Amino acid sequence: MTILTFAEHILLALLLGSVIGVERQRRHRMAGTWTNALVATSAALFVTLSALDPGTVDHTRIAAQVVSGIGFLGAGVILRDGFTVSGLNTAATLWASAAVGCLAGLGFAGEAAVGTAVVLFANLILRALTHALDRPVRQETQPTHYKLKVVCRTESEPQIRVLMVHLLTPSPLSLRGLDSHDTTEISRVQVEADLYGTGRQDLLLEQTASRLSLEPSISSVSWRLIVSEETAPRLEELMA
Repeated sequence: MTILTFAEHILLALLLGSVIGVERQRRHRMAGTWTNALVATSAALFVTLSALDPGTVDHTRIAAQVVSGIGFLGAGVILRDGFTVSGLNTAATLWASAAVGCLAGLGFAGEAAVGTAVVLFANLILRALTHALDRPVRQETQPTHYKLKVVCRTESEPQIRVLMVHLLTPSPLSLRGLDSHDTTEISRVQVEADLYGTGRQDLLLEQTASRLSLEPSISSVSWRLIVSEETAPRLEELMA
């Protein structure tokens, strides 16, 4: 192998590793463009060693040692937070970058390019497909917190509170709080309900708000979904 061929193999590994890493970098993962490029280049350097002196070193033995080394590197990007494990896809991507580097280092440019395309397909297309299939289940089990606000005449406050309890009690949402506050408007009071449940109940909130708006003493009705650390979906970004 000439020095020019050696440089071509190494630069190809660097380029393809960088292409794989760009996808991880855009998602702000721990192992991005720089890391994947280094992994692919290092793997290419190792396997190219066997090509430089084919009589003394076996290609497959070098590749096996590369796989073992990447296993330790991949373990460093896998994080566990309670029952949630993140970084698995990034670790697998590093492993794939090493494989692409091995192919490039041995001179299989076409095969290395195909491997890069397949890795990108898995990280982009299959990731979106996985989330699309998983989303309905996650939305059904995701805890939700809603706030329902009603502004009514002060003298009608007791009746409005009773009506709100009557409308919300049979619903799948749990009424955790019902508070009244004075407003800047004269003879007006705001009644605020805190509702908790599982899964999105936007239609139910809109139907409840529509029913309340029919009351002559109510001047405004509004509701919103409260997003917090407890209710926001976390697995979609962490598992990627």
